Amino acid sequence: MKNILIIGGSKGIGHEIVNSLLDKNKVINISRTKLEDEHPNLTHFNCDILTDELPDLANVDSLVYCPGSINLKPISRLKLSDFRDDFEINVLGAVKAIQKYLPQLKKGINPSILLFSTVASKLGMPFHASIATSKSAVEGLVKSLGAELAPTIRVNAIAPTITDTELSSKLLRNDKMIEKITERHPLKRFLNPKEVAATAEFLLSDNAASFSGQIFEMDCGIVSFKI
Repeated sequence: MKNILIIGGSKGIGHEIVNSLLDKNKVINISRTKLEDEHPNLTHFNCDILTDELPDLANVDSLVYCPGSINLKPISRLKLSDFRDDFEINVLGAVKAIQKYLPQLKKGINPSILLFSTVASKLGMPFHASIATSKSAVEGLVKSLGAELAPTIRVNAIAPTITDTELSSKLLRNDKMIEKITERHPLKRFLNPKEVAATAEFLLSDNAASFSGQIFEMDCGIVSFKI
């Protein structure tokens, strides 16, 4: 049974990842909001990744960093503070967690790190300047750390398209917007958090032992195809 640390597992994709892993793993969740779930394999720490000291943990086999942001504005309305805030939550928070738990990961069982990017890092999209900049940095971090930590620790990222979570609620707030977003994707659908969690579960498993430094685009075809 592995010890898997989830940063930001109280909501959205992070919460689905916690639920998908609990039956077969010891899961430690760190988030500002306490999980309502109770399970003998679940341990929770209330913590703000940006401002609080992270808890000391004896064993960490895998680290999943889920916090993110969707800050969509024209460049004329974006302030430097918007770029800083997005960079802090998406990049510096991940770096802080990795540096804190790297000694434990190096001693872990088939250890791995999983981060999250976005399709907007590959696909030029209006109003995504701040978030695309931050997530592109995440992808650079994956490549660099994947090389640096090989062969001991695998490092990968998932880059999902829009996913039906609370974070995306403003983009999916009515039937017209849902229809428009659906039609933009060649597969005529967008993601639900359970399928992203299933991909995360695979990438953390021993079945993914040959993957490192990879960005897995869960894009419903929007990056891959022009139809």
